[in-house]
Amino acid sequence: MSASSRPSLKLYDSLTKQTGVVEPRTAGELSVYVCGPTVYNFVHVGNARPYWVGQVLQRFVTRRLGWNVRLVVNITDVDDKIYRRAREEGVGSRELAARYGQAYTADTDRLGLGRPDVEPLATETIPQIIALIEELEQRGLAYASGGDVYFRVAAFDGYGELSGQRVEDLVAGARIEPGEAKESPPDFALWKGTKPDEDVSWPSPWGPGRPGWHIECSAMARAHLGDGFDVHGGGLDLVFPHHENERAQSEGAGARPFTRRWLHNGMLRLADEKMSKSTGNVERLRDALDRAGRETLLAFFAGASYRMPIDYHERALEQAAAVAERFREALRNARRYARSGVGADAGIATVGSDAAIAFDAALADDLDTPAALAVLHGLAGELNAAVAGGDADPRAVAEAADSLRDALWVLGLHTLDPGAAVAALPAEIVALAEERDRARAARDFARSDELRDEIARHGYVVRDTPQGFELVQRDASS
Repeated sequence: MSASSRPSLKLYDSLTKQTGVVEPRTAGELSVYVCGPTVYNFVHVGNARPYWVGQVLQRFVTRRLGWNVRLVVNITDVDDKIYRRAREEGVGSRELAARYGQAYTADTDRLGLGRPDVEPLATETIPQIIALIEELEQRGLAYASGGDVYFRVAAFDGYGELSGQRVEDLVAGARIEPGEAKESPPDFALWKGTKPDEDVSWPSPWGPGRPGWHIECSAMARAHLGDGFDVHGGGLDLVFPHHENERAQSEGAGARPFTRRWLHNGMLRLADEKMSKSTGNVERLRDALDRAGRETLLAFFAGASYRMPIDYHERALEQAAAVAERFREALRNARRYARSGVGADAGIATVGSDAAIAFDAALADDLDTPAALAVLHGLAGELNAAVAGGDADPRAVAEAADSLRDALWVLGLHTLDPGAAVAALPAEIVALAEERDRARAARDFARSDELRDEIARHGYVVRDTPQGFELVQRDASS
């Protein structure tokens, strides 16, 4: 598909409440930040949904639209919940966060979608956090009190526009907790002085302590994407107070806009209630993967609009498993037919010639994965009919199967193709990818980005999987 014929990417913006064409800060490059987990426990299957949204957006935009995408997904590894859980388990908070952070990486690796370009830790961003708080102090938007630092909500014009909250209602409905020294109840903590039962702290201009949750994401997004990046994603439950406070902090420090578009996914519901680690109303991601398998889970996510809530139950998983199996069977039959040589004398008849265009149009329209799946179901049906008829040219069947596999790759479901031929990769591209692997392992993200861009200039997209890197050739017109 030529660049001129590619569809325009449209996404819904939670701030404007409108779907519009995405115009990146830099043409041909999309910068995306997705809020990752607070690692005080194993992640649940609902936590995988924003991770999936970010990865599918990156896969679609890079592979099908030909843009470069920088995807950042943070890990919050210092937080009240981590201190509390560490005390319950009788271990240090750093040890607990490292353990559950590693478990999160291992569990999301099993989704087979690869890793984000950068996964910053809050504890690695303390200098940038302190600098951002100092900027807010200088602008009169933050004040120190009793070893803590608070954001002055009433001083930020536009607070509440993202979530629909009214400052006067927050003042009336909020209260000041014991130990807090706020000017006003809605003010929130940017820095928290060390408490006697907290085992880790950092020096700061306001005394030893650690950052508040909201300022962590503002600083990490700024550090890795700069001000005014393109898309900020996360679960709908983060709109208030987390994303409202992020926006206030970052724009208060001069980043206007903080992000060009807010992308929020709906919640997974278990027994009619939102999944929540804090209430125990969960199924752990690792348990869901053990029970249902990655392809079933990915098909389950793709079967609903990312913006809508989705009910997680056995029947829904059975339906998703049937969807995956239908694609697997169509591809298996197509590969067998293509190898058999049946119908070799027939003229090359096109099979599913418009499917790629329709698939891309569906995903470009606010990541409409249900519509995209419907297109692929139609292509699978055409493949089945061509094989059953026995008079289709094997080359046309193989090409249509390749098209189906390539589209499924965007959704992480390309592994349903049991017999796809893998072309030999150029040695120089493999060498670049191996060097990038080493740079990532050393957390040299600047060098890793340089190598990723170099690989892209050679016409390949590099993705990270549990088994190592994956190289996918771009469309020739990319």
